[in-house]
Amino acid sequence: MQARTEKRLVIFGNSAAGKSTLAQQLATRYQLAHLDLDTLAWLAASGASTAPQRQAIEISVAQINDFIDQHTVWVIEGCYSDLLSHTLAFANEVLFLNIPLELCIANAKKRPWEPHKYKSKAAQDANLAMLIDWIAQYDTRSDSFSKAAHQQLYAQFSGHKHQLTDNQASMNFVR
Repeated sequence: MQARTEKRLVIFGNSAAGKSTLAQQLATRYQLAHLDLDTLAWLAASGASTAPQRQAIEISVAQINDFIDQHTVWVIEGCYSDLLSHTLAFANEVLFLNIPLELCIANAKKRPWEPHKYKSKAAQDANLAMLIDWIAQYDTRSDSFSKAAHQQLYAQFSGHKHQLTDNQASMNFVR
């Protein structure tokens, strides 16, 4: 790992691969600012039955730029290849959490309440079946959230990069 003054790290992978957990641990260990792209990728829901909608990419990119301008050292994490591709120009290290689907599904089932995404643990749990279905489609989707899109990001990045393939490898990376 590079010295604290140089660390600009991007973490990506499937839903429930452990991106947020790893980013939080690295942010604490190396005193990095942390940006979870989930916090700026979506518009606020207008009602319980309203499907979430993506915020305009241009607005999200402007918010990413503001974050990068405000912090010298940082970790940015998410599954949005359309946003992540922008961050790679500023990063000096990437982590691709290429975790097997079965582990991601198990992680999703054990996930603690995420208050920045859901009003309650019950609301989060009510979404679990949809999330598991979404996770299971990772290898076959062709969108910006897909394994193919993440593999392309990883291949295109010319800096220091790591591909982690299980939960233990992620935990060992922090040590």
